[in-house]
Amino acid sequence: MKFLFDDESFSFEALRAAGFANYGGADLGEVLVAARAIPDGDEAAWHREWKAIAQRAEALGRESLQAGHEVSAREALLRASNYYRTAEFYRRDDPFNDPEVAELSHRSHDTFLTAIRLFDFTTVEIAIPYQDTTLPGYLYLVDDSGTARPTVIYNSGYDSTLEESYFAIAAAALARGYNVLAFDGPGQGGALRKQRLVFRPDWEAVVTPVIDFALTRPEIDPGRIALFGYSLGGYLVARAAAFDDRIAALILDDGVYDFQTAVAGAMPPFVTQWIADGNDDAAIPVLSLLMSVNTQVRWALRNGMWVMGAESTADLARKFHLYTLAGIADRITAPALVLDAENDQFFKGEPARAAEAMVNSKTTLVTLRESEGAGEHCHMGAMGRAHQVIFDWLDDVLAQTD
Repeated sequence: MKFLFDDESFSFEALRAAGFANYGGADLGEVLVAARAIPDGDEAAWHREWKAIAQRAEALGRESLQAGHEVSAREALLRASNYYRTAEFYRRDDPFNDPEVAELSHRSHDTFLTAIRLFDFTTVEIAIPYQDTTLPGYLYLVDDSGTARPTVIYNSGYDSTLEESYFAIAAAALARGYNVLAFDGPGQGGALRKQRLVFRPDWEAVVTPVIDFALTRPEIDPGRIALFGYSLGGYLVARAAAFDDRIAALILDDGVYDFQTAVAGAMPPFVTQWIADGNDDAAIPVLSLLMSVNTQVRWALRNGMWVMGAESTADLARKFHLYTLAGIADRITAPALVLDAENDQFFKGEPARAAEAMVNSKTTLVTLRESEGAGEHCHMGAMGRAHQVIFDWLDDVLAQTD
């Protein structure tokens, strides 16, 4: 679904930013103003224009807040948070040492936190014990009554942030009476940017302490915890569910069976073979050439080296092999909803592979179509339709646990 840009990556990321308008994360006019000043594939212009519109939205929000207009303030600041995240997206030359990455990430977090505290529901900043440190998170509560409610644990993906959790699942969940516990794991959001924790394939080591923490909160019904994986999170939560039976339901948005297979299509087969053989001297120059001509490949490899702590693009490609459900999918026993996107540019065919391999789970595979506007990865631009499928299914599954 081409949206505002011919460049496939720019098109998708613009759709992603605009799609959050469903829950107050964007105004279409602002998106159009930013996009029209950005040439296809021009990452510097992308950063400049999205940052400018974020700053304007933040200024409007701060002005309203100072004047006591809290609804106007939270609306503008929510948009600013989303636009700051979007502005930072392609800053991947040296992200750990790039002051713009630090500043834009901080502004996205700060505007979001200011906005979310102006809503009627309760949001609590949390720190989840993990190894010798903690993972940052938010606990979104329907109210402050302390009532134990069904709760969705949100697990983001390859590039999402904690603040994105509100648009991706929390707003829809709160409207239906669900609490949401969202966190940044290694390789994600603040855990990556501030603590320099990188991804690990054995994600059960991450989710187990998150569930341990969830069970300490009286607002979370221990018998009605659903685990939701967003993008690459679809692999991560499935992996975790194979080793933890405390969840009542599993939602993969979208399903991922083998991450390496999913990304191999962007590389010629001979390069894949060179990488497998350890012939990095041959593979890396070809990968560099692909990166120079393809925005999607360039971003995916540069982002991957950062979030996975890879030493080179070839090293990154080998790390991808570790992210697979092969040999463990049959351990998953929780009922699962596996979402598929008809035109998924990243994980084509992976949801069906994941669903088929989960032989000991009552699995429901749902393909959302281009014809209903929901055919893009994670159903960007059709959040309402995706959430209808997710929560109608989850309502029914948890009703059986009752």
